[in-house]
Amino acid sequence: MNLAPATDINSSHPATSWLWGMLQSGDSFYPTGSYAHSFGLESLVTEGVVHDVATLREFLSVAMLPMLESSDLPIVAHAWWAFHHGDWAAIERLCLLASALRPAQEARLASENIGRQRTELVARLYPDSVAAEFHRRVQAANWPACSAVAAALEASVMGAPLAAAMISYGYSNLAGLVAAAMKLMRIGQNSAQTLLHEALSQLPAAIECAQAVPEDEIGWSNPWLDIAQARHEHADARMFIS
Repeated sequence: MNLAPATDINSSHPATSWLWGMLQSGDSFYPTGSYAHSFGLESLVTEGVVHDVATLREFLSVAMLPMLESSDLPIVAHAWWAFHHGDWAAIERLCLLASALRPAQEARLASENIGRQRTELVARLYPDSVAAEFHRRVQAANWPACSAVAAALEASVMGAPLAAAMISYGYSNLAGLVAAAMKLMRIGQNSAQTLLHEALSQLPAAIECAQAVPEDEIGWSNPWLDIAQARHEHADARMFIS
């Protein structure tokens, strides 16, 4: 069997050279700190609202997928275009909007911390002027480098298409929540993977809808989740930061 040298992969398929970076950034080994957050799920488990496979499925369906479709994924899309066109005014607006869309302070800080760490890694790993300029503005002007904007920056710098940026962001959020659920409740790996598969099957439709959301219509609210996130800040004991 003759195997082509590994160096031929990029030269033969330059259009997919960004895939290496996306695989790296989507791995749990990538140090963004997202593994330490449940984004309100721990509070819902503690209160008995989410307690088994069926209620976890409902949580993903009525809370997380709608939030991705109406809020986070449209921000990824608009930020990706803004980075490509060097529209720093739009990027600033999107940073502020992404922060404002999380009413609970704990969830807001979680997104900003993850985004800030991702931004610092992008600037370190990819000597790109756009990444360096965004990192400078985050530091100098105290822009909230929320995770959705940082994900768009990452994909833009790598040369990844918009669809890949949105798929990667959606997957990492859904997989992260299912992984958190496995630590919080009695749910096996097979059930967890089944739920993740079901959620991911709905992601393409969410992405398609998200790409059509105008900037001035970005937003979504679920008081049920907002209250759970706010209560988590004052929990007597907790496993996750958020």
